[in-house]
Amino acid sequence: MVARAGRKIQPSIIDRPSLRWELLGFKNGEMGKGNLLLIIFVSYFGTKLHRPIMIGVGCVVMGLGCFLQSLPHFLMNRYEYESTVSVADNLSSKSFLCMENGTQKIFKPTENPECVKEVKSLMWVYVLVGNIIRGIGETPIMPLGISYIEDFAKSENSPLYIGFIETGAIIGPLIGLSLASFCANIYVDTGSVKTDALTITPTDTRWVGAWWFGFLVCAGVNVLTAIPFFFLPKTLPKEGVENSAETVTNDKEEKQSNGKKKRDAITKDFLPFMKSLLCNPVYMLFILISVLQFNAFVNMISFMPKYLEQHYGKSASDAIFLIGIYNLPPICIGYIVGGLIMKKFKITVVQAAHIGCWLSLFEYLLYFLCFLMICDNSSVAGITTSYEGMQQDFHMGNILADCNMNCNCPTKIWDPVCGNNGLSYMSACLAGCETSSGTGINMMFQNCSCIQTPGNSSAHLGLCDKGRDCSMMLQYFLILSVVSSFIYSLSAIPGYMVLLRCIKSEEKSLGVGLHAFCTRIFAGIPAPIYFGALIDSTCLHWGTLKCGESGACRIYDSTNFRRIYLGLPAALRGSSYIPAFLILLILRKHRLPAENASSETMLETKFTGKETECKEMDQKSKVLVDEELKTKL
Repeated sequence: MVARAGRKIQPSIIDRPSLRWELLGFKNGEMGKGNLLLIIFVSYFGTKLHRPIMIGVGCVVMGLGCFLQSLPHFLMNRYEYESTVSVADNLSSKSFLCMENGTQKIFKPTENPECVKEVKSLMWVYVLVGNIIRGIGETPIMPLGISYIEDFAKSENSPLYIGFIETGAIIGPLIGLSLASFCANIYVDTGSVKTDALTITPTDTRWVGAWWFGFLVCAGVNVLTAIPFFFLPKTLPKEGVENSAETVTNDKEEKQSNGKKKRDAITKDFLPFMKSLLCNPVYMLFILISVLQFNAFVNMISFMPKYLEQHYGKSASDAIFLIGIYNLPPICIGYIVGGLIMKKFKITVVQAAHIGCWLSLFEYLLYFLCFLMICDNSSVAGITTSYEGMQQDFHMGNILADCNMNCNCPTKIWDPVCGNNGLSYMSACLAGCETSSGTGINMMFQNCSCIQTPGNSSAHLGLCDKGRDCSMMLQYFLILSVVSSFIYSLSAIPGYMVLLRCIKSEEKSLGVGLHAFCTRIFAGIPAPIYFGALIDSTCLHWGTLKCGESGACRIYDSTNFRRIYLGLPAALRGSSYIPAFLILLILRKHRLPAENASSETMLETKFTGKETECKEMDQKSKVLVDEELKTKL
């Protein structure tokens, strides 16, 4: 939905620079707001109800939210992008080229009633409400799902099961990114416009893909996913426990006798549980770690496609596809391997804390290699370089030069062309081109006075490629991201087990919900907003809308972009290791509730085992005595 400048929704909510930051939080944050409304209460009260049915209802509600988010596409006009070339006009007029003492017929701000209507558009309400509803539907899934497994799984099998769940949570985004890559490669208004007449390609920053199609697919998938949950039982037998007739009858009696007590304790236990969690030092330090780490990863994941576009010159479709292929499969493998290691070696909570901490620290040190994988800024005359091809600082006064001073060119319209000298220009007019041939994306420009090459100076639509060296740097960056993703996901399951084992079993669901609440309110919502503001501060040229407002950023300062994108997450993650080391110190001196519970169960099993042995000895001795009496008689 980014940068849909021609639609009525766009000038008021998406392409305005002051609100682009909010929209970036819109995608992650507004969904979190719907989640935040209910997550703590659902996490606590949901354990008293039928958890699988609540999860199924949540999936249906998520499908409804996705459908609402796709509605603006069907209620708005077609998308129009800024261009010096008007597709609807007769191209033989050549009014978009360099014409001395001529007039430019271009896409420019106008004063008309339509501009007022665009500003007052309320299409953004559908996106807002859809995100909130989708967040509400997501609320019961993770807290109730994790507690459902923890209650009925063996302690040594629980990490493996949770690893499978986390793997499923990654396979979904993997499929979603593949779908997003496919949709981003399709023009947003495909079917209603002639794509052959377009003068932009998916690599252009003005390109908008079919974003609405992905939401419709997700709506259908969420509804279908909900069906199996309605057939799961409310409770499952504890794994590894043999149910005899006596235990079944005892369980029924206990349930009947404790039914009224549990109903009365639903509300009475909430505040004590909250107090117990807030006074748990390991739990609170773990939340602090999660907030800092989540701030870093939300920023990196949200803006990674933009980073690959601007720094390495990839299209949005290619960037999304590369993220899905290179990052998500190693994460899936890491989750499963981490769960298998926890199960096979029966790793304790203290050992899990050390594994999670040191593996994460090792991956953090590898992360700094990303600072070495550098590409230069795109060479755009008048912005990043001079018209002679020399690197320069950005100054608005340098957009015009002697070669195009008399061409009457617009200086704000972004319609880039690549000259045969390897230098890009903001438009064919600013390149000094006087003639053109061809139509659509295959249009070529000749006799360009600003392109200083021997022979015929020509240009074609689009920015110039960044070159082979930049492509190699991208490959190194992706390989490093594969290794980093695997190592970090390998440490995720041990770290998550520390969270589950540091709280009491009856507080587990509420603890998971409170953890999700804190990460969303302190990271999921604010992170994309402040990070987007910092990245927008590196913009070198803003697009222009029909009503004269600033649109989306067309080109960034690649160097400053890289420093913010890599530097800020590095600082946030580095600070998270201070509470991590404090947890390791606390675990050396204190026992966790899960360890105490396990020791008590071990003692109980030993005690019951001794009792049974004593009973067996008594029975054997009685049998021997009876046999001796019979022989004497």
